[in-house]
Amino acid sequence: MSACAVAPRTPAEPAATPQPPAAAPAETDAAEPAAADAPAPEALPNNELTGDLLYRITKAELEFKQGNWQGPYITMMALAQQTRDPRLARRAAEMALTAKQAGEALSAIRLWRQLAPDSDEATQYFLGFAVVADNLDEAEAVFEQRLKNAKPEARPLAMFQMQQYLLRAKDKEAAFKLQERVLMPYDGTLEAHLILAQGAFALNDVARARQEAGKAMAIKPDSELAILTSAQVAGDIDSAMKQLTGFLEKYPNAREVRAAYARILVDNKQFDDARKQFLTLLKDQPDNLATLYALGVLATQTNDLPEAEKYFSRFVAALEQHPSDERDPSKALMILAQIAEQRGDIDAAYNWLEKVEGNDEKVYLAARMKMAVLLARKGQVDQARQQLAELRPADPAEQAQVFQTDAQLLRDAGDHRAAYIVLENALKRYPDNPDLLYDFALVAEKLGQVELMEKALRQVMIAAPDNQHAYNALGYSLAERNERLPEALSLIDKALKMAPGDPFIMDSMGWVQFRMGNLNEAESYLRRAYTLRNDPEIAVHLGEVLFAKGDVEGAQKMWKEAHAKDPKNDALKSTLARLNQSL
Repeated sequence: MSACAVAPRTPAEPAATPQPPAAAPAETDAAEPAAADAPAPEALPNNELTGDLLYRITKAELEFKQGNWQGPYITMMALAQQTRDPRLARRAAEMALTAKQAGEALSAIRLWRQLAPDSDEATQYFLGFAVVADNLDEAEAVFEQRLKNAKPEARPLAMFQMQQYLLRAKDKEAAFKLQERVLMPYDGTLEAHLILAQGAFALNDVARARQEAGKAMAIKPDSELAILTSAQVAGDIDSAMKQLTGFLEKYPNAREVRAAYARILVDNKQFDDARKQFLTLLKDQPDNLATLYALGVLATQTNDLPEAEKYFSRFVAALEQHPSDERDPSKALMILAQIAEQRGDIDAAYNWLEKVEGNDEKVYLAARMKMAVLLARKGQVDQARQQLAELRPADPAEQAQVFQTDAQLLRDAGDHRAAYIVLENALKRYPDNPDLLYDFALVAEKLGQVELMEKALRQVMIAAPDNQHAYNALGYSLAERNERLPEALSLIDKALKMAPGDPFIMDSMGWVQFRMGNLNEAESYLRRAYTLRNDPEIAVHLGEVLFAKGDVEGAQKMWKEAHAKDPKNDALKSTLARLNQSL
Protein backbone atom coordinates (compact mmCIF):
# COMPACT_ATOMS: atom_id res chain seq x y z
CA MET A 1 0.00 0.00 0.00
CA SER A 2 2.88 2.35 0.51
CA ALA A 3 6.55 2.55 -0.34
CA CYS A 4 9.41 3.53 1.93
CA ALA A 5 12.40 5.57 0.81
CA VAL A 6 15.11 5.34 3.43
CA ALA A 7 17.14 8.45 4.10
CA PRO A 8 20.62 8.15 2.60
CA ARG A 9 23.37 7.12 4.97
CA THR A 10 26.20 9.41 5.80
CA PRO A 11 29.51 8.27 4.34
CA ALA A 12 30.73 6.96 7.68
CA GLU A 13 27.53 5.14 8.54
CA PRO A 14 27.46 1.33 8.27
CA ALA A 15 24.65 -0.43 6.44
CA ALA A 16 23.78 -2.47 9.53
CA THR A 17 22.86 0.65 11.53
CA PRO A 18 19.13 1.37 11.99
CA GLN A 19 18.13 4.07 9.57
CA PRO A 20 15.56 6.83 9.97
CA PRO A 21 13.09 6.37 7.11
CA ALA A 22 11.74 9.28 5.13
CA ALA A 23 8.66 7.51 3.82
CA ALA A 24 6.10 8.43 1.23
CA PRO A 25 2.97 6.55 0.16
CA ALA A 26 3.03 5.10 -3.31
CA GLU A 27 -0.18 6.92 -3.99
CA THR A 28 -2.29 9.18 -1.77
CA ASP A 29 -5.54 10.87 -2.60
CA ALA A 30 -4.72 14.06 -0.76
CA ALA A 31 -3.47 17.01 -2.72
CA GLU A 32 0.15 16.69 -3.70
CA PRO A 33 2.29 18.30 -0.97
CA ALA A 34 3.54 21.70 -1.96
CA ALA A 35 7.23 21.91 -2.71
CA ALA A 36 9.08 22.57 0.51
CA ASP A 37 10.74 25.92 0.86
CA ALA A 38 14.50 25.79 0.74
CA PRO A 39 15.71 25.11 4.28
CA ALA A 40 17.07 28.10 6.08
CA PRO A 41 20.81 28.06 6.72
CA GLU A 42 21.53 26.18 9.93
CA ALA A 43 22.09 28.52 12.86
CA LEU A 44 25.64 27.94 14.01
CA PRO A 45 27.47 29.45 16.98
CA ASN A 46 30.03 32.13 16.28
CA ASN A 47 33.09 30.27 17.56
CA GLU A 48 36.65 31.11 16.71
CA LEU A 49 38.58 28.19 15.26
CA THR A 50 41.48 28.37 17.66
CA GLY A 51 44.66 26.40 17.26
CA ASP A 52 43.72 24.23 20.22
CA LEU A 53 40.26 23.46 18.81
CA LEU A 54 41.69 22.63 15.39
CA TYR A 55 44.35 20.40 16.97
CA ARG A 56 41.82 18.45 19.05
CA ILE A 57 39.48 17.89 16.08
CA THR A 58 42.32 16.86 13.77
CA LYS A 59 43.78 14.51 16.39
CA ALA A 60 40.37 12.89 16.95
CA GLU A 61 39.86 12.35 13.22
CA LEU A 62 43.29 10.77 12.78
CA GLU A 63 42.74 8.42 15.71
CA PHE A 64 39.31 7.49 14.34
CA LYS A 65 40.84 6.59 10.97
CA GLN A 66 43.27 4.31 12.79
CA GLY A 67 40.33 2.31 14.18
CA ASN A 68 39.91 3.93 17.59
CA TRP A 69 36.37 5.24 18.06
CA GLN A 70 35.94 5.80 21.80
CA GLY A 71 38.50 8.55 22.38
CA PRO A 72 37.51 10.51 19.25
CA TYR A 73 33.83 10.13 20.16
CA ILE A 74 34.38 11.53 23.67
CA THR A 75 36.41 14.40 22.21
CA MET A 76 33.68 15.33 19.73
CA MET A 77 30.95 15.15 22.38
CA ALA A 78 32.97 17.33 24.75
CA LEU A 79 33.74 19.89 22.05
CA ALA A 80 30.09 19.96 20.94
CA GLN A 81 28.98 20.75 24.50
CA GLN A 82 31.72 23.32 24.89
CA THR A 83 31.19 25.12 21.56
CA ARG A 84 27.44 24.39 21.16
CA ASP A 85 28.21 23.48 17.54
CA PRO A 86 25.71 20.82 16.25
CA ARG A 87 28.14 19.70 13.54
CA LEU A 88 30.46 18.25 16.17
CA ALA A 89 27.58 16.34 17.80
CA ARG A 90 26.62 15.02 14.38
CA ARG A 91 30.20 13.86 13.83
CA ALA A 92 30.18 12.10 17.20
CA ALA A 93 27.00 10.31 16.15
CA GLU A 94 28.63 9.23 12.89
CA MET A 95 31.61 7.81 14.77
CA ALA A 96 29.36 5.82 17.11
CA LEU A 97 27.32 4.56 14.16
CA THR A 98 30.45 3.38 12.38
CA ALA A 99 31.53 1.56 15.54
CA LYS A 100 27.99 0.10 15.84
CA GLN A 101 27.53 1.59 19.30
CA ALA A 102 23.80 2.29 19.34
CA GLY A 103 23.63 3.73 22.86
CA GLU A 104 26.43 6.23 22.29
CA ALA A 105 24.95 7.13 18.90
CA LEU A 106 21.59 7.94 20.48
CA SER A 107 23.27 10.12 23.12
CA ALA A 108 25.06 12.06 20.40
CA ILE A 109 21.89 12.42 18.36
CA ARG A 110 20.04 13.76 21.42
CA LEU A 111 22.77 16.38 21.84
CA TRP A 112 22.62 17.14 18.11
CA ARG A 113 18.86 17.81 18.38
CA GLN A 114 19.39 19.92 21.48
CA LEU A 115 21.94 22.09 19.68
CA ALA A 116 19.94 22.21 16.41
CA PRO A 117 16.26 21.92 17.43
CA ASP A 118 15.07 22.88 13.93
CA SER A 119 17.19 20.29 12.11
CA ASP A 120 14.92 17.84 10.34
CA GLU A 121 17.88 15.54 9.70
CA ALA A 122 18.65 15.32 13.43
CA THR A 123 14.99 14.63 14.16
CA GLN A 124 14.87 11.83 11.58
CA TYR A 125 17.92 10.17 13.10
CA PHE A 126 16.49 10.53 16.56
CA LEU A 127 13.14 9.00 15.61
CA GLY A 128 14.81 6.10 13.84
CA PHE A 129 16.85 5.20 16.90
CA ALA A 130 14.13 5.91 19.44
CA VAL A 131 11.67 3.61 17.69
CA VAL A 132 14.16 0.76 17.21
CA ALA A 133 15.10 1.06 20.90
CA ASP A 134 11.36 1.09 21.81
CA ASN A 135 11.65 4.53 23.41
CA LEU A 136 8.15 5.20 22.13
CA ASP A 137 7.25 7.76 24.79
CA GLU A 138 10.07 10.01 23.58
CA ALA A 139 9.12 9.44 19.96
CA GLU A 140 5.43 10.14 20.52
CA ALA A 141 5.94 13.74 21.53
CA VAL A 142 8.07 14.33 18.44
CA PHE A 143 5.48 12.75 16.13
CA GLU A 144 2.73 14.89 17.66
CA GLN A 145 4.75 18.06 17.16
CA ARG A 146 5.68 17.17 13.56
CA LEU A 147 2.03 16.64 12.60
CA LYS A 148 0.95 19.78 14.41
CA ASN A 149 3.60 21.90 12.68
CA ALA A 150 3.03 20.43 9.20
CA LYS A 151 1.08 22.44 6.66
CA PRO A 152 -2.30 20.84 5.86
CA GLU A 153 -1.18 19.83 2.36
CA ALA A 154 2.00 18.21 3.76
CA ARG A 155 0.41 16.51 6.77
CA PRO A 156 -0.59 13.28 4.93
CA LEU A 157 3.05 12.72 4.01
CA ALA A 158 4.09 13.26 7.63
CA MET A 159 1.48 10.69 8.73
CA PHE A 160 2.84 8.06 6.36
CA GLN A 161 6.37 8.86 7.50
CA MET A 162 5.31 8.15 11.08
CA GLN A 163 3.78 4.84 9.94
CA GLN A 164 7.03 3.80 8.29
CA TYR A 165 9.10 4.67 11.35
CA LEU A 166 6.82 2.63 13.60
CA LEU A 167 7.09 -0.46 11.40
CA ARG A 168 10.49 -0.92 13.05
CA ALA A 169 9.17 -0.96 16.60
CA LYS A 170 9.58 -4.24 18.46
CA ASP A 171 6.36 -3.76 20.45
CA LYS A 172 3.86 -3.65 17.58
CA GLU A 173 0.83 -3.24 19.81
CA ALA A 174 2.36 -0.28 21.66
CA ALA A 175 3.26 1.29 18.32
CA PHE A 176 -0.35 0.90 17.15
CA LYS A 177 -1.66 2.52 20.36
CA LEU A 178 0.76 5.39 19.78
CA GLN A 179 -0.64 5.89 16.28
CA GLU A 180 -4.18 5.91 17.64
CA ARG A 181 -3.35 8.69 20.09
CA VAL A 182 -1.29 10.80 17.68
CA LEU A 183 -3.85 10.51 14.86
CA MET A 184 -6.90 11.22 17.03
CA PRO A 185 -6.98 14.97 16.20
CA TYR A 186 -7.07 14.07 12.49
CA ASP A 187 -10.00 11.64 12.61
CA GLY A 188 -11.59 13.30 9.62
CA THR A 189 -8.73 12.55 7.26
CA LEU A 190 -8.47 9.65 4.83
CA GLU A 191 -4.84 8.94 5.67
CA ALA A 192 -5.41 8.52 9.41
CA HIS A 193 -7.93 5.72 8.85
CA LEU A 194 -5.80 4.03 6.19
CA ILE A 195 -2.83 3.90 8.58
CA LEU A 196 -4.98 2.54 11.39
CA ALA A 197 -6.53 -0.05 9.07
CA GLN A 198 -3.13 -1.33 8.02
CA GLY A 199 -1.84 -1.28 11.61
CA ALA A 200 -4.83 -3.23 12.92
CA PHE A 201 -4.50 -5.75 10.09
CA ALA A 202 -0.83 -6.30 10.97
CA LEU A 203 -2.00 -7.15 14.51
CA ASN A 204 -4.57 -9.61 13.09
CA ASP A 205 -7.43 -7.40 14.30
CA VAL A 206 -9.39 -7.90 11.09
CA ALA A 207 -12.64 -6.44 12.41
CA ARG A 208 -10.94 -3.17 13.39
CA ALA A 209 -9.03 -3.09 10.10
CA ARG A 210 -12.27 -3.39 8.11
CA GLN A 211 -13.90 -0.73 10.26
CA GLU A 212 -11.08 1.75 9.63
CA ALA A 213 -10.99 0.93 5.91
CA GLY A 214 -14.74 1.55 5.75
CA LYS A 215 -14.29 4.97 7.38
CA ALA A 216 -11.61 5.82 4.80
CA MET A 217 -13.96 4.81 1.97
CA ALA A 218 -16.74 6.94 3.47
CA ILE A 219 -14.46 9.99 3.52
CA LYS A 220 -13.36 9.54 -0.11
CA PRO A 221 -15.33 6.88 -2.03
CA ASP A 222 -13.21 7.27 -5.18
CA SER A 223 -9.88 6.73 -3.38
CA GLU A 224 -7.81 4.02 -5.01
CA LEU A 225 -5.64 3.67 -1.92
CA ALA A 226 -8.73 3.27 0.25
CA ILE A 227 -10.27 0.51 -1.88
CA LEU A 228 -6.91 -1.27 -2.12
CA THR A 229 -6.62 -1.17 1.67
CA SER A 230 -10.20 -2.40 2.00
CA ALA A 231 -9.49 -5.29 -0.35
CA GLN A 232 -6.27 -6.08 1.52
CA VAL A 233 -8.12 -6.47 4.84
CA ALA A 234 -11.17 -8.20 3.33
CA GLY A 235 -10.14 -11.59 4.66
CA ASP A 236 -10.63 -13.70 1.54
CA ILE A 237 -9.87 -13.48 -2.17
CA ASP A 238 -13.49 -13.63 -3.34
CA SER A 239 -14.50 -10.68 -1.20
CA ALA A 240 -11.44 -8.69 -2.26
CA MET A 241 -12.11 -9.35 -5.96
CA LYS A 242 -15.76 -8.40 -5.55
CA GLN A 243 -14.74 -5.07 -4.01
CA LEU A 244 -12.21 -4.35 -6.73
CA THR A 245 -14.56 -5.23 -9.61
CA GLY A 246 -17.31 -3.09 -8.09
CA PHE A 247 -14.93 -0.16 -7.79
CA LEU A 248 -13.76 -0.58 -11.39
CA GLU A 249 -17.35 -0.51 -12.62
CA LYS A 250 -17.74 2.92 -11.03
CA TYR A 251 -14.25 4.20 -11.77
CA PRO A 252 -12.92 2.40 -14.88
CA ASN A 253 -9.87 4.68 -15.11
CA ALA A 254 -8.49 3.59 -11.73
CA ARG A 255 -5.17 2.17 -12.97
CA GLU A 256 -3.70 1.08 -9.63
CA VAL A 257 -6.87 -0.82 -8.76
CA ARG A 258 -7.02 -2.48 -12.17
CA ALA A 259 -3.37 -3.50 -11.92
CA ALA A 260 -3.95 -4.98 -8.44
CA TYR A 261 -7.01 -6.84 -9.71
CA ALA A 262 -5.00 -8.23 -12.64
CA ARG A 263 -2.27 -9.47 -10.28
CA ILE A 264 -4.85 -11.27 -8.15
CA LEU A 265 -6.19 -12.94 -11.29
CA VAL A 266 -2.67 -14.10 -12.15
CA ASP A 267 -2.18 -15.49 -8.63
CA ASN A 268 -5.42 -17.44 -9.09
CA LYS A 269 -4.25 -18.69 -12.51
CA GLN A 270 -7.08 -16.90 -14.31
CA PHE A 271 -4.64 -15.94 -17.04
CA ASP A 272 -7.12 -15.00 -19.79
CA ASP A 273 -8.98 -12.58 -17.53
CA ALA A 274 -5.72 -11.15 -16.23
CA ARG A 275 -4.52 -10.57 -19.78
CA LYS A 276 -7.69 -8.61 -20.57
CA GLN A 277 -7.09 -6.34 -17.61
CA PHE A 278 -3.46 -5.70 -18.55
CA LEU A 279 -4.47 -5.00 -22.15
CA THR A 280 -6.99 -2.44 -20.90
CA LEU A 281 -4.17 -0.77 -18.99
CA LEU A 282 -1.90 -0.90 -22.05
CA LYS A 283 -4.55 0.69 -24.27
CA ASP A 284 -4.40 3.91 -22.24
CA GLN A 285 -0.62 3.87 -21.83
CA PRO A 286 0.98 1.88 -24.70
CA ASP A 287 4.53 2.35 -23.37
CA ASN A 288 3.85 1.70 -19.71
CA LEU A 289 6.84 -0.35 -18.58
CA ALA A 290 5.13 -2.19 -15.73
CA THR A 291 2.24 -3.26 -17.95
CA LEU A 292 4.47 -4.40 -20.81
CA TYR A 293 6.59 -6.45 -18.42
CA ALA A 294 3.52 -7.98 -16.78
CA LEU A 295 2.12 -9.02 -20.18
CA GLY A 296 5.48 -10.54 -21.10
CA VAL A 297 5.62 -12.57 -17.88
CA LEU A 298 2.00 -13.65 -18.33
CA ALA A 299 2.67 -14.83 -21.89
CA THR A 300 5.71 -16.76 -20.66
CA GLN A 301 3.62 -18.46 -17.98
CA THR A 302 1.08 -19.55 -20.59
CA ASN A 303 3.90 -20.63 -22.96
CA ASP A 304 2.77 -18.13 -25.61
CA LEU A 305 6.31 -17.38 -26.72
CA PRO A 306 5.49 -15.09 -29.70
CA GLU A 307 3.41 -12.88 -27.38
CA ALA A 308 6.12 -12.96 -24.72
CA GLU A 309 8.70 -11.90 -27.29
CA LYS A 310 6.47 -9.08 -28.51
CA TYR A 311 5.87 -7.56 -25.08
CA PHE A 312 9.38 -8.02 -23.73
CA SER A 313 10.78 -6.46 -26.93
CA ARG A 314 8.49 -3.47 -26.45
CA PHE A 315 9.49 -3.31 -22.79
CA VAL A 316 13.20 -3.16 -23.66
CA ALA A 317 12.61 -0.56 -26.39
CA ALA A 318 10.48 1.60 -24.09
CA LEU A 319 13.05 1.36 -21.31
CA GLU A 320 15.78 2.54 -23.71
CA GLN A 321 13.72 5.69 -24.24
CA HIS A 322 13.77 6.39 -20.51
CA PRO A 323 17.47 6.23 -19.50
CA SER A 324 16.70 7.68 -16.06
CA ASP A 325 14.45 4.73 -15.19
CA GLU A 326 16.21 2.38 -12.78
CA ARG A 327 14.51 -0.83 -13.91
CA ASP A 328 16.95 -3.58 -14.86
CA PRO A 329 16.08 -5.16 -18.26
CA SER A 330 18.41 -8.15 -17.72
CA LYS A 331 15.72 -10.74 -17.01
CA ALA A 332 13.67 -9.63 -20.00
CA LEU A 333 16.77 -9.79 -22.21
CA MET A 334 17.58 -13.29 -20.98
CA ILE A 335 14.04 -14.46 -21.77
CA LEU A 336 14.17 -12.85 -25.22
CA ALA A 337 17.47 -14.63 -25.91
CA GLN A 338 15.99 -17.95 -24.83
CA ILE A 339 12.95 -17.49 -27.08
CA ALA A 340 15.14 -16.57 -30.05
CA GLU A 341 17.36 -19.61 -29.44
CA GLN A 342 14.34 -21.92 -29.25
CA ARG A 343 13.19 -20.83 -32.69
CA GLY A 344 16.71 -21.28 -34.06
CA ASP A 345 17.70 -17.62 -34.43
CA ILE A 346 21.16 -17.80 -32.86
CA ASP A 347 22.18 -14.31 -34.02
CA ALA A 348 19.12 -12.70 -32.43
CA ALA A 349 19.72 -14.60 -29.19
CA TYR A 350 23.34 -13.43 -29.14
CA ASN A 351 22.31 -9.79 -29.78
CA TRP A 352 19.84 -9.82 -26.88
CA LEU A 353 22.45 -11.24 -24.54
CA GLU A 354 24.96 -8.62 -25.63
CA LYS A 355 22.64 -5.95 -24.20
CA VAL A 356 22.82 -7.43 -20.68
CA GLU A 357 24.89 -5.10 -18.52
CA GLY A 358 26.69 -5.70 -15.26
CA ASN A 359 24.02 -4.46 -12.84
CA ASP A 360 23.49 -8.00 -11.57
CA GLU A 361 26.81 -9.85 -11.64
CA LYS A 362 25.26 -13.33 -11.66
CA VAL A 363 22.92 -12.52 -14.56
CA TYR A 364 25.75 -10.80 -16.45
CA LEU A 365 27.99 -13.85 -16.03
CA ALA A 366 25.22 -16.18 -17.15
CA ALA A 367 24.65 -14.02 -20.23
CA ARG A 368 28.35 -14.00 -21.17
CA MET A 369 28.67 -17.75 -20.77
CA LYS A 370 25.55 -18.29 -22.87
CA MET A 371 26.99 -16.02 -25.55
CA ALA A 372 30.05 -18.27 -25.69
CA VAL A 373 27.83 -21.33 -26.05
CA LEU A 374 25.98 -19.68 -28.95
CA LEU A 375 29.24 -18.79 -30.67
CA ALA A 376 30.36 -22.41 -30.39
CA ARG A 377 27.08 -23.59 -31.88
CA LYS A 378 27.89 -21.45 -34.90
CA GLY A 379 31.24 -23.25 -35.18
CA GLN A 380 33.30 -20.42 -33.65
CA VAL A 381 34.73 -22.51 -30.83
CA ASP A 382 38.02 -20.61 -30.53
CA GLN A 383 36.21 -17.26 -30.28
CA ALA A 384 33.83 -18.73 -27.73
CA ARG A 385 36.67 -20.02 -25.56
CA GLN A 386 38.44 -16.66 -25.81
CA GLN A 387 35.29 -14.95 -24.57
CA LEU A 388 35.16 -17.30 -21.60
CA ALA A 389 38.84 -16.71 -20.85
CA GLU A 390 38.12 -12.99 -20.46
CA LEU A 391 35.63 -13.63 -17.66
CA ARG A 392 37.15 -13.21 -14.19
CA PRO A 393 34.44 -13.74 -11.56
CA ALA A 394 35.65 -13.31 -7.99
CA ASP A 395 33.43 -16.04 -6.60
CA PRO A 396 35.09 -19.50 -6.79
CA ALA A 397 31.79 -21.23 -7.59
CA GLU A 398 31.24 -18.86 -10.51
CA GLN A 399 34.79 -19.37 -11.78
CA ALA A 400 34.14 -23.10 -11.66
CA GLN A 401 31.06 -22.52 -13.84
CA VAL A 402 33.26 -20.80 -16.41
CA PHE A 403 35.56 -23.86 -16.50
CA GLN A 404 32.53 -26.13 -16.83
CA THR A 405 31.20 -24.12 -19.73
CA ASP A 406 34.60 -24.18 -21.44
CA ALA A 407 34.75 -27.96 -21.09
CA GLN A 408 31.19 -28.31 -22.35
CA LEU A 409 32.06 -26.37 -25.50
CA LEU A 410 34.89 -28.79 -26.18
CA ARG A 411 32.73 -31.85 -25.44
CA ASP A 412 30.04 -30.61 -27.80
CA ALA A 413 32.72 -30.13 -30.45
CA GLY A 414 33.85 -33.73 -29.90
CA ASP A 415 37.19 -32.82 -28.37
CA HIS A 416 36.95 -34.87 -25.17
CA ARG A 417 40.70 -34.91 -24.62
CA ALA A 418 40.85 -31.09 -24.46
CA ALA A 419 37.78 -31.03 -22.21
CA TYR A 420 39.50 -33.51 -19.91
CA ILE A 421 42.56 -31.23 -19.63
CA VAL A 422 40.38 -28.17 -18.86
CA LEU A 423 38.53 -29.99 -16.08
CA GLU A 424 41.70 -31.59 -14.71
CA ASN A 425 43.30 -28.15 -14.37
CA ALA A 426 40.13 -26.70 -12.86
CA LEU A 427 40.07 -29.43 -10.22
CA LYS A 428 43.59 -28.49 -9.17
CA ARG A 429 42.16 -25.12 -8.14
CA TYR A 430 38.80 -26.37 -6.83
CA PRO A 431 39.36 -30.02 -5.89
CA ASP A 432 36.12 -30.42 -3.93
CA ASN A 433 33.72 -28.77 -6.37
CA PRO A 434 31.05 -31.43 -7.01
CA ASP A 435 29.98 -30.00 -10.37
CA LEU A 436 33.52 -30.05 -11.74
CA LEU A 437 34.04 -33.56 -10.40
CA TYR A 438 30.83 -34.76 -12.04
CA ASP A 439 31.73 -33.32 -15.44
CA PHE A 440 35.27 -34.68 -15.12
CA ALA A 441 33.81 -38.14 -14.47
CA LEU A 442 31.70 -38.00 -17.63
CA VAL A 443 34.66 -36.94 -19.77
CA ALA A 444 36.90 -39.59 -18.19
CA GLU A 445 34.38 -42.26 -19.12
CA LYS A 446 34.27 -41.00 -22.71
CA LEU A 447 38.03 -41.52 -22.81
CA GLY A 448 37.70 -45.03 -21.40
CA GLN A 449 39.16 -44.13 -18.00
CA VAL A 450 36.43 -45.80 -15.96
CA GLU A 451 38.48 -46.03 -12.78
CA LEU A 452 39.00 -42.26 -12.76
CA MET A 453 35.31 -41.82 -13.54
CA GLU A 454 34.25 -43.94 -10.56
CA LYS A 455 36.72 -42.23 -8.23
CA ALA A 456 35.41 -38.78 -9.22
CA LEU A 457 31.76 -39.80 -8.82
CA ARG A 458 32.43 -41.23 -5.38
CA GLN A 459 34.07 -37.91 -4.45
CA VAL A 460 30.87 -36.18 -5.56
CA MET A 461 28.84 -38.49 -3.32
CA ILE A 462 31.01 -37.44 -0.36
CA ALA A 463 31.00 -33.72 -1.19
CA ALA A 464 27.30 -33.62 -2.13
CA PRO A 465 25.53 -36.70 -0.71
CA ASP A 466 22.17 -35.53 -2.04
CA ASN A 467 23.42 -35.30 -5.64
CA GLN A 468 21.26 -37.91 -7.35
CA HIS A 469 23.08 -37.47 -10.65
CA ALA A 470 26.30 -38.96 -9.27
CA TYR A 471 24.56 -42.13 -8.06
CA ASN A 472 22.66 -42.40 -11.33
CA ALA A 473 25.75 -41.85 -13.50
CA LEU A 474 27.80 -44.52 -11.74
CA GLY A 475 24.89 -46.96 -11.67
CA TYR A 476 24.16 -46.44 -15.36
CA SER A 477 27.85 -46.82 -16.27
CA LEU A 478 28.00 -50.17 -14.47
CA ALA A 479 24.78 -51.29 -16.15
CA GLU A 480 25.99 -50.18 -19.56
CA ARG A 481 29.19 -52.21 -19.07
CA ASN A 482 27.13 -55.08 -17.62
CA GLU A 483 29.29 -55.11 -14.49
CA ARG A 484 28.37 -55.33 -10.76
CA LEU A 485 24.69 -55.22 -11.58
CA PRO A 486 23.39 -55.54 -7.97
CA GLU A 487 25.51 -52.53 -7.02
CA ALA A 488 24.29 -50.66 -10.13
CA LEU A 489 20.69 -51.39 -9.14
CA SER A 490 21.31 -50.12 -5.59
CA LEU A 491 22.90 -46.88 -6.83
CA ILE A 492 20.14 -46.15 -9.33
CA ASP A 493 17.46 -47.01 -6.79
CA LYS A 494 18.97 -44.48 -4.38
CA ALA A 495 19.01 -41.83 -7.12
CA LEU A 496 15.39 -42.58 -8.03
CA LYS A 497 14.29 -42.18 -4.42
CA MET A 498 15.93 -38.74 -4.40
CA ALA A 499 14.27 -37.71 -7.66
CA PRO A 500 11.32 -40.03 -8.36
CA GLY A 501 10.08 -38.02 -11.33
CA ASP A 502 13.35 -37.81 -13.24
CA PRO A 503 12.89 -39.54 -16.63
CA PHE A 504 16.64 -40.09 -17.12
CA ILE A 505 16.96 -41.94 -13.82
CA MET A 506 13.90 -43.98 -14.80
CA ASP A 507 15.72 -44.78 -18.03
CA SER A 508 18.73 -45.99 -16.01
CA MET A 509 16.48 -48.13 -13.85
CA GLY A 510 14.89 -49.63 -16.95
CA TRP A 511 18.30 -50.33 -18.42
CA VAL A 512 19.69 -52.07 -15.34
CA GLN A 513 16.50 -54.16 -15.10
CA PHE A 514 17.06 -55.15 -18.73
CA ARG A 515 20.66 -56.13 -18.01
CA MET A 516 19.43 -58.27 -15.12
CA GLY A 517 16.91 -60.01 -17.39
CA ASN A 518 13.78 -58.41 -15.90
CA LEU A 519 12.22 -57.47 -19.23
CA ASN A 520 8.73 -56.56 -18.00
CA GLU A 521 10.09 -54.25 -15.27
CA ALA A 522 12.50 -52.78 -17.80
CA GLU A 523 9.71 -52.01 -20.27
CA SER A 524 7.56 -50.45 -17.54
CA TYR A 525 10.27 -48.05 -16.38
CA LEU A 526 11.32 -47.12 -19.92
CA ARG A 527 7.75 -46.45 -21.07
CA ARG A 528 7.19 -44.16 -18.08
CA ALA A 529 10.46 -42.37 -18.81
CA TYR A 530 9.63 -41.94 -22.50
CA THR A 531 6.18 -40.56 -21.63
CA LEU A 532 7.82 -37.90 -19.49
CA ARG A 533 10.62 -37.15 -21.94
CA ASN A 534 10.70 -38.13 -25.63
CA ASP A 535 14.47 -38.48 -25.62
CA PRO A 536 16.18 -40.44 -28.43
CA GLU A 537 18.37 -42.46 -26.02
CA ILE A 538 15.35 -43.57 -24.01
CA ALA A 539 13.67 -44.59 -27.27
CA VAL A 540 16.76 -46.63 -28.24
CA HIS A 541 16.73 -48.45 -24.90
CA LEU A 542 12.99 -49.13 -25.05
CA GLY A 543 13.41 -50.41 -28.60
CA GLU A 544 16.06 -52.90 -27.51
CA VAL A 545 13.89 -54.16 -24.66
CA LEU A 546 10.95 -54.66 -27.05
CA PHE A 547 13.28 -56.42 -29.50
CA ALA A 548 14.44 -58.76 -26.72
CA LYS A 549 10.79 -59.55 -25.97
CA GLY A 550 10.18 -60.46 -29.63
CA ASP A 551 8.25 -57.29 -30.52
CA VAL A 552 10.33 -56.37 -33.56
CA GLU A 553 7.64 -54.06 -34.96
CA GLY A 554 7.48 -52.13 -31.70
CA ALA A 555 11.25 -51.94 -31.56
CA GLN A 556 11.44 -50.59 -35.10
CA LYS A 557 8.83 -47.95 -34.25
CA MET A 558 10.88 -46.69 -31.30
CA TRP A 559 14.13 -46.66 -33.28
CA LYS A 560 12.51 -44.73 -36.11
CA GLU A 561 11.28 -42.14 -33.63
CA ALA A 562 14.80 -41.86 -32.23
CA HIS A 563 16.21 -41.48 -35.74
CA ALA A 564 13.68 -38.75 -36.56
CA LYS A 565 14.80 -36.75 -33.53
CA ASP A 566 18.54 -37.38 -33.86
CA PRO A 567 19.71 -39.12 -37.07
CA LYS A 568 23.36 -39.11 -35.88
CA ASN A 569 22.67 -40.62 -32.46
CA ASP A 570 25.62 -42.87 -31.51
CA ALA A 571 23.53 -45.12 -29.24
CA LEU A 572 21.09 -45.79 -32.08
CA LYS A 573 23.85 -46.56 -34.57
CA SER A 574 25.65 -48.97 -32.24
CA THR A 575 22.42 -50.72 -31.20
CA LEU A 576 21.29 -51.30 -34.78
CA ALA A 577 24.74 -52.60 -35.73
CA ARG A 578 24.97 -54.90 -32.71
CA LEU A 579 21.48 -56.35 -33.35
CA ASN A 580 22.04 -56.52 -37.12
CA GLN A 581 18.99 -54.32 -37.74
CA SER A 582 18.28 -51.52 -40.18
CA LEU A 583 15.52 -48.92 -40.44
